[in-house]
Amino acid sequence: MLNEILLKMEMADTEASSSRLASSSQTITVNVAEIENVAEKQPAPEDFQEPEAKRKKLSNQQDSKPDKLELRLGGILCCAVCLDLPRAAIYQCTNGHLMCAGCFTHVMADARLRDEMATCPNCRIEISKSSASRNLAVEKAVSELPAECQFCNKEFPRNTLERHEDSLCEERMTSCQYSRIGCPWRGPHHEGQEHEVACPFPNRSGAEVMEALQLIDQKNEEEKRLYDSVFDLLSYEKITFNDLQMKPYRTDEFVHKLFYETSRFSAFNNQWVLKARINNSQRDPTLSSERDMTYQLILKTKTTLPLSVHYLILRGPFGDMKVSPKIHKFDFTDVDNESPYVAMPLPDTAECNRLLAAKAINFRLIMFLITK
Repeated sequence: MLNEILLKMEMADTEASSSRLASSSQTITVNVAEIENVAEKQPAPEDFQEPEAKRKKLSNQQDSKPDKLELRLGGILCCAVCLDLPRAAIYQCTNGHLMCAGCFTHVMADARLRDEMATCPNCRIEISKSSASRNLAVEKAVSELPAECQFCNKEFPRNTLERHEDSLCEERMTSCQYSRIGCPWRGPHHEGQEHEVACPFPNRSGAEVMEALQLIDQKNEEEKRLYDSVFDLLSYEKITFNDLQMKPYRTDEFVHKLFYETSRFSAFNNQWVLKARINNSQRDPTLSSERDMTYQLILKTKTTLPLSVHYLILRGPFGDMKVSPKIHKFDFTDVDNESPYVAMPLPDTAECNRLLAAKAINFRLIMFLITK
């Protein structure tokens, strides 16, 4: 009896242990399945992506590049200095970097003022008038690119834009045809005819328009005075002219300053020199965006009698200087043998930079001696 009871207890233990093993294996199977399900739900590392809104924004940024060919060409063919499309000549260094004519002469002028070799602003290779060359293909390509009219905002090829703005655009600014008698009106061209019909100035009396006429007469009188002075000087007995060349030099000061000077030349049985300086010997002219030249005439030989001399500078046959001639007068003596510095009659800063960029400045000096 006891043996049967023990046998039943062993069988019960065996069944319980087997059931526990089965349940544990089932649990393991379930856990493995859950792990596999979780693994399937989790994305792989390479599948990590930006949120939908951000992904859309990024794609829009990539698609926002200019599609028009002229816009892409404008970014490629622009000047390396001012980043604008050149209007006229385009120069390039030996590596092909482009510069408009204004920036090229400005870089050359800055190098002259600093007593350094001019370098390309992109690759820093040395550039000069002889090493840099014009890129005619780029000039023609740029002339065909569209540009907006400053008045009507319509696009036209660059080679026709100037003519459109000067004479064709209906929105271009014009003055009243009665501006010579004082009408101050300025407006779009298409409104000019309507204004001139109602303009009150044609109906004014002569006394009312005298002020405007006096201003015109004053300007004409200044021009007439210059021509009369020239013709009067041409009647003098002693007249001479010299085609001169000014070359750059440096002062002996601690901070070397640039100046220009000609070789000695003969006039009226005396030796003379013409000397010029930049911005009235400013300490560092490269810091100024406005540049000009002043010059003086120096008598190098001794004289027993005062020399009353009129002189003026012209372009001359060997130079291309743009000048508006102006007559100056000075009485030279042994004690006072240097005339004061007077302005070189250049039209603007761009012309001054162009002269500084050249190796030398060529011009003609005409001198008139007043004999007593």
